[in-house]
This record gives sequence, C-alpha cells and structure tokens, in this order.
Amino acid sequence: MTTGVLSPPANVRPPELKNVGIEQRLNQQIPLGLVFRDEGGKTVTLRDYFGQKPVILNLVYYKCPMLCSEVLSGLVSSLKILKFDVGNQYNVLTVSFNPRETPDLAAASKAQYLKRYGRPGAAEGWHFLTGPEESISALTQAVGFQYQYDAQTDQYAHATAIMILTPDGRVAQYYYGVEFAPKDLRLGLIQASSGKIGNLVDEVLLYCYHYDPATGKYGAVITRILKLSGIATIVLIGGMVLILFRLGSGPGGKDHSGDQNQDQNGARRYV
Repeated sequence: MTTGVLSPPANVRPPELKNVGIEQRLNQQIPLGLVFRDEGGKTVTLRDYFGQKPVILNLVYYKCPMLCSEVLSGLVSSLKILKFDVGNQYNVLTVSFNPRETPDLAAASKAQYLKRYGRPGAAEGWHFLTGPEESISALTQAVGFQYQYDAQTDQYAHATAIMILTPDGRVAQYYYGVEFAPKDLRLGLIQASSGKIGNLVDEVLLYCYHYDPATGKYGAVITRILKLSGIATIVLIGGMVLILFRLGSGPGGKDHSGDQNQDQNGARRYV
C-alpha cells in the first residue's frame, strides 16, 4: 500500500475490497430449503442439519491460500478445548462460497480437520458442503457475509468470521477473526440452544456475562455480578446465623433461663 499525497484516505476501501465485509443479520432466518452437496456428493438441504442442536457455520473456500485455512485451524483448536462434542451437543457446517469447488475438495478438507479434532463421532456432526451459485448467494446474503472474486488472481477477497445459529436456523451470534475464545463459544452455544445444553454454572455465567455484537465477545455485566454477590452474601450470613442458633440451643449448649430460675428459687429458700 502506498502513502503520500496521492494515496487514498485511510477510511476509503480499495476497489477490490469494496464489497467485502460482514453485515450482521442477528435473528435472521436462513433459508433452510437451499440445496447443496455434502462431502460425499449427496444432494442435501440445509434443513438436514437443523432442528435439534445449535450450529456453528463458517464460510470458506477450500482452495483458499491463506485465511480460510487459518479460520478452520483456529476453529478446530477452540473446539478441542470445549467439553461439548461435535455431533453431540452441536453441529458444524463448513460451506464453500466458490461454486466451482467439488465434493472431493470438501471431503479432503473434512478428513484433514476431523483428524486434527480427534474425537469419535465428529464425522456425523461436522459437514463440509459445496453448492451452486444461487444457493451460495442466498446463504451468504442471509448471514451478511460479503466477498468478492478477483479474476486476475483467481482468488476471493473475504472477511473472516464464524456464526452460531439456533436449532431452527436463526443467526444468533458472530465471532470475528481467526481465533475464537472457547469460553465465548461455549456460552454462545448454550445461549443459542436456549439452555438445553450446559449446566448450572453456565447459567450463572450467562446471567453475569452479556454478548456484545460489536466485538463478538462476552463481557461482564457489573450490576448483575454485584447483585449476585449481594444475594450470595445474604445467604451466607443467614446460614451462619442459623448454625449459631442451632449450636446455642442444642444438647451441648447451655440454657441460661433455667439457671436463672434455680438461682431465684434458691435465693427464696435461703431467705
């Protein structure tokens, strides 16, 4: 990139990046009837992968020389840390936005990343798709994924992000870059599933942390943390008071009211 008097302003995109970016479409319903082909060449629709579990969607092309492999590597590294298993608590859809790519390329990519993931049963939950231009265009527009083909280099300019979708196919969250915090992914999947996965600790974390669409991350909500801390303090103090009360009135404790009565009766007899 050049600088100087003739260089464009910093806030002006180069022509090759004019239509590249992510436009968030939160709560947008993706068209589940779109037709693709899976890694085995079988004709499928997106509906085949929705209905029961949240879905992580990432849009790539398999011959991408740089960014797409970085996104997939970052994703699989994060998924390996999660206690949730692909194909069990959630599914993953990797979809090529290059209509010229074939199921053979998808199968090779699937084999590579499933080997790195290394957990049994993942093949049933992580699918690598290819499809025609009309299906690709409809899907990318639904989630706001904008890319541009460069005929001179035979490559695509594109942004890097993954999306979490609800079991019924609505866009729930976006995560940007090539590395994804496992904690954020876990909370995102739990929230997208409406609490059907996860545990009580996760529910507490969701109460204390809020997803920020601008950053694609979860941040602490101070007022909620203070409120929860106040409730915990009250419960703790109440428990201590109850324990002390029971210890004071139990078999090992002293009943001072009885001693006082004896002293008074004894004093009367002495007089």
